[in-house]
Amino acid sequence: MNPTQENIEITKTEAHPACIGCSPANASGLALQFIMRADKGVQAEFSCSNLYQGYPGFIHGGITSLLLDSAMTNCLFAHHITAVTARLIIRYILPVNINQTACVKAWLREYEPPLYVLEAELEQEGKVLVRASAKFIRWELAESSREAVMA
Repeated sequence: MNPTQENIEITKTEAHPACIGCSPANASGLALQFIMRADKGVQAEFSCSNLYQGYPGFIHGGITSLLLDSAMTNCLFAHHITAVTARLIIRYILPVNINQTACVKAWLREYEPPLYVLEAELEQEGKVLVRASAKFIRWELAESSREAVMA
């Protein structure tokens, strides 16, 4: 399926109605608005408010992780794929500054059945500060695995 902006909105509404990262319905969330990129990836802008500060002057690493994971999830939504994170690897290159806008981008690298491999970057002022790679598994497979473990 070709990735589209419409797929992002439909899949997000169906699968993530109260997501802390991307749902506009979550009053406590980030309400990230992902848009399609020409390379079939997605991106969103994020105002790095001091509300999300960890060490003085820098965004908390957990928030950075949330931004990258949300970007990769919404990239899958663009393909109308609902999947959950199976593995997330983050490389913090430089700290992310508060009081500056950041751009988070993600793209689908490959499909290794049953896993989708994605990559993401977070940048400020055109400089990549954090990189991530992740493997996602379709929601239905994750759900059936969970049920098997719980039985």
